[in-house]
Amino acid sequence: MIIRKGEKRDMPQVLALIKELADFEKEPDAVVIDSEYLVENGFSKNPAFFTYVAEIDNKIVGMALFYYRFSTWKGKTIHLEDLIVKQNIRGKGVGKALYDKVLQFAYDNKVKRTEWVVLDWNKNAIDFYKKSGAIILDDWLTVQMPEENLKKYLQAEKLIK
Repeated sequence: MIIRKGEKRDMPQVLALIKELADFEKEPDAVVIDSEYLVENGFSKNPAFFTYVAEIDNKIVGMALFYYRFSTWKGKTIHLEDLIVKQNIRGKGVGKALYDKVLQFAYDNKVKRTEWVVLDWNKNAIDFYKKSGAIILDDWLTVQMPEENLKKYLQAEKLIK
């Protein structure tokens, strides 16, 4: 197994993994981006994200996608958006290797916290994260404003037409 930085040429396979994750998370129609969008946003002068991919026999079998954030309490942080391993490869250490690589990146770049979300029904992931020393917060709720709701809100507030 090889863990390496994702490259432009990997984005079609990364997108396939993102879609596999959406299926696993019971949101099969939620992915609206394409691989070109990933290339545009991940490989520009100021990339919106970074990736690591896991390869076995020259095939990408897993990936981690993360980006910088800033905490007004702690300083520079990293948000791990997705970590996915192909279903038929799970349980062979690929996910842990990707996780370790992201955490090493965080350490090397002196971030104050690495954070991510996990679905409350994903017991295997929760147990793994707890065992690694991660803290699962149960008193903070994730809040999202989808694009269509954002537009409605801004129109209602007369901030856009």
